[in-house]
Amino acid sequence: MVAAARRTVADGLVVGTSGNVSVRVGDTVLVTPTGVPYDRLTPDDVTGVDLDGRQVLGTLLPTSELPMHLALYRTAGAGAVVHTHAVHATAVSTLVSELPPIHYMAAALGGTVRVAPYAAYGTEELAENMLRALADRSGCLLRNHGTMTYGATLDQAYDRTAQLEWMCRLWLTASSVPGLTPSLLSPEQMAQARQRLRGYGQTGPGRGEG
Repeated sequence: MVAAARRTVADGLVVGTSGNVSVRVGDTVLVTPTGVPYDRLTPDDVTGVDLDGRQVLGTLLPTSELPMHLALYRTAGAGAVVHTHAVHATAVSTLVSELPPIHYMAAALGGTVRVAPYAAYGTEELAENMLRALADRSGCLLRNHGTMTYGATLDQAYDRTAQLEWMCRLWLTASSVPGLTPSLLSPEQMAQARQRLRGYGQTGPGRGEG
């Protein structure tokens, strides 16, 4: 988990102490602490809480975004959660109510990526807004804030965050060309991509590219 947190900085997804990472181990949620720069984070700094948010491990306070993390563990069966303030994704969150379907890999997150309405960080309101945006999805944008993704594993949650940031960068780049408008995928094309991505990977036919 510490390595993943440090990677968010190395990959330019967070600056300083922004963003947070968590992993569920049984009934305990291991989470990054609040206010500790990731380049100084060590395993001893990790905190643990139960599913009600009571601290059961560590001496540092857990991330202020704990309500969002716990909401996903309670309702979505998440194994790991990654929250970032990635630049391109955050920029997109200020412009649209959902990321336009610029690329078929949006289907890997369940479909067109929604933007959760703004609410103050660390609040139950923000957690509720996030859950609505994540209905049938594994990633969303938080308006004027950043990204939220989850997965069965930390690697999966992180990869989804990186993919979401890349799609946001792609849309912003294509939209910036004067006099031209990006082509977008139709609902039928997205549905086809979602069907094909169900077989993506090393386990059988119908694998996607890459």
